[in-house]
Amino acid sequence: MARIVVIGATGHVGSYLVPRLVSAGHDVVAVSRGIRSPYREDAAWRRVTQVQLERAAGDADGTFADAVAKLDPDVVIDMMCFTPESAAQLVEALRGRVQLLASCGTIWVHGPAAAVPTRESDERNPIGEYGIGKAAMEALLLAESNRGGLPCTVLHPGHITGPGWPMVNAAGNFDLRVWEALAAGREVALPNLGLETVHHVHADDVAQCFQKAIERPAMSAGKSYHVVSERAMTLRGIAETASRWFGQEARLSYLPFEEFLARLAPEHAAASRDHVSRSPSMSIAAAASDIGYAPRHTSAEAIAEGLQWLLGEGMIDTGGRSLQA
Repeated sequence: MARIVVIGATGHVGSYLVPRLVSAGHDVVAVSRGIRSPYREDAAWRRVTQVQLERAAGDADGTFADAVAKLDPDVVIDMMCFTPESAAQLVEALRGRVQLLASCGTIWVHGPAAAVPTRESDERNPIGEYGIGKAAMEALLLAESNRGGLPCTVLHPGHITGPGWPMVNAAGNFDLRVWEALAAGREVALPNLGLETVHHVHADDVAQCFQKAIERPAMSAGKSYHVVSERAMTLRGIAETASRWFGQEARLSYLPFEEFLARLAPEHAAASRDHVSRSPSMSIAAAASDIGYAPRHTSAEAIAEGLQWLLGEGMIDTGGRSLQA
């Protein structure tokens, strides 16, 4: 088994990934800033070496990548890289020393699609700083790998969902009042005809895919993979499904996109614009074929699990209605 360093180990995916790797017999070193506990309690964390490193400062003074290399890993999983400059430092420090660098990207490297489901090989037109930065990071890592340097793979999650945090809702944002309105049978406005899509994925399915990729380095190196549920959902589909969970029939209205956005608070309008303008629906055929990725959760199941957590934490008020998913 391998000695695996996980950067960003206590985040959404890392909270599932680290216990998975420990259970598989790997020697795991969890790197984080040390400012929060994992999202999920698991006895496996008692068998993990935890190291505190501050990436932003370490990238700035050139010490972070060397500190990771000195942990003597066989494999590095990087959940927290956002720019090609940061990736380049890690590549230089790890080249010739590790079997694989697996980095977390995003489906937003694609931007708006010309055809769906979108394949990894489709033309890229990323929009926004986040997607453009991740696309440049991916290009650097795969070029390094394919010219015979450090073996690298990049995994592109969709809208990561599960217990511990709010998920993208039927309006394409994170406003918890949307779930409350659906639970109460109140009217919810959607953009256009509500047929735009979002593509959720349970955090544990992302963890599964990372585990499969690093355990099959000969297959995954030099490639990128989408990591999402089997099928995307429309905004209307999410609204109608969630309403049924609470014993309601969805009451939906539809507005032209800009009018819809104008009715939202700025932070929710920005999130809705980001999600609706991309409307991702991604193929997982490559990950399934190459490394055996098989998501356990549908989009609806991942959303339901996240909603159940929000209810348990008192973060949404459904007027006493329980969720029957």
